[in-house]
Amino acid sequence: MRKYSFILILLLFSQLAVQAQDAKRIVSLVPWVTKSLYLMGEQSRLVGCTSFCPVEAADKIEVVANAMNINIEKVLLLKPDVVIASSLIKPETIDNLRKLGLKVVYQAYPKSFEEICAFFIQIGELVGQGANAKELVFQQKARLTKLKVGIPEGKNPNVFIQIGAKPLFCAVPETFMEDFIRFSGGKNIAAELKLGSVTREYVLKQDPDVIFIVTMGIVAQEEKDTWLSYQSLSASKSKKIFILDADKTCSPTPILFVDALEEMIRLMY
Repeated sequence: MRKYSFILILLLFSQLAVQAQDAKRIVSLVPWVTKSLYLMGEQSRLVGCTSFCPVEAADKIEVVANAMNINIEKVLLLKPDVVIASSLIKPETIDNLRKLGLKVVYQAYPKSFEEICAFFIQIGELVGQGANAKELVFQQKARLTKLKVGIPEGKNPNVFIQIGAKPLFCAVPETFMEDFIRFSGGKNIAAELKLGSVTREYVLKQDPDVIFIVTMGIVAQEEKDTWLSYQSLSASKSKKIFILDADKTCSPTPILFVDALEEMIRLMY
């Protein structure tokens, strides 16, 4: 699986290299790509983004899409040099954009911290910031190493990361969310699963020591209160049920990943 991911990265890198000199006007349909451009100081290239990109309101960037649907007419009017899309966008929509003569770079959803770093560097190459991106990745990997050293030995708590509420989803292997658990010294209660959909009964049976809820607003608090109501649950007994900032935890840039991991380790131990 990792071999095929590496091949995909190489293919994407070659695609970016061809387009790097022409990416002066970018439409980003990927929130973490938008954040990556800001981290590298290249936000002036952004002419369009999604409603899930937290910067569009302050900087008055044209919103051309929500999580899955794109206003193609708006995209065309912006005359972008490059449109960056992700696996959340329907393949037929990407095909339509290409048929209309737009250059589309496909950014797959990263499956690990390593892929987060590799994709970040590729975006850096796209805007002529490859060296800057590599240095930032180096710094975050150093932070990660330091965090791992500080984790108490012999404690390997069973961890449940809840992503959303209706339906109930969890972090599973072959996702960067799984890396949060591995790097923090925990064990994923959903390690045997391939798909993230679970029932509350499944979670109760696994009896996690720690629960992280990755969602927003009142729903997050309602979920926390629900888990706390199960008094026989280990995480409830120890009051180790925490709400994480979904914008930070689910937006895989190297900095945000390590920031989220640092918070999780602090809460766990």
